[in-house]
Amino acid sequence: MPPKFDPTQVVDVFVRVTGGEVGAASSLAPKIGPLGLSPKKIGEDIAKETAKDWKGVRVTVKLTVQNRQAKVTVSLKEPERDRKKTKNIKHNGNISLDDVIDIARVMRPRSMSKDLSGTVKEILGTCVSVGCTVDGKDPKGLQQEISDGDVEIPQD
Repeated sequence: MPPKFDPTQVVDVFVRVTGGEVGAASSLAPKIGPLGLSPKKIGEDIAKETAKDWKGVRVTVKLTVQNRQAKVTVSLKEPERDRKKTKNIKHNGNISLDDVIDIARVMRPRSMSKDLSGTVKEILGTCVSVGCTVDGKDPKGLQQEISDGDVEIPQD
């Protein structure tokens, strides 16, 4: 049998929900039921908290539970939009090549490429999809420069 639940203990629960909508209580129940909270009531609290700023956007919500009381905070920053109507949002950001190389090092074990430059090109492809630039340049052009050998990518 599991140990008795300590009500003074602070527990953080992360849940992904659509802002402003009351999610299914059945999806919340396994996470917050053992903490002695009502999933229906928590779902309504989350909907109320996310309704004003995050309507229609999938956001990560952090529930801080102590003494059978839950405090709702939103963990993700994305602009508000109507999810059913607004499609093809254009992002405009600029990241450095060093950031791309750092990301590639993290993604390296999951990549199928032979070396780090291939993984960097994969990340640059994602930059094309998202619509951001790298050091003010177009990511497609940067991929070509890496293939031609104009831009040097470290081996490890």
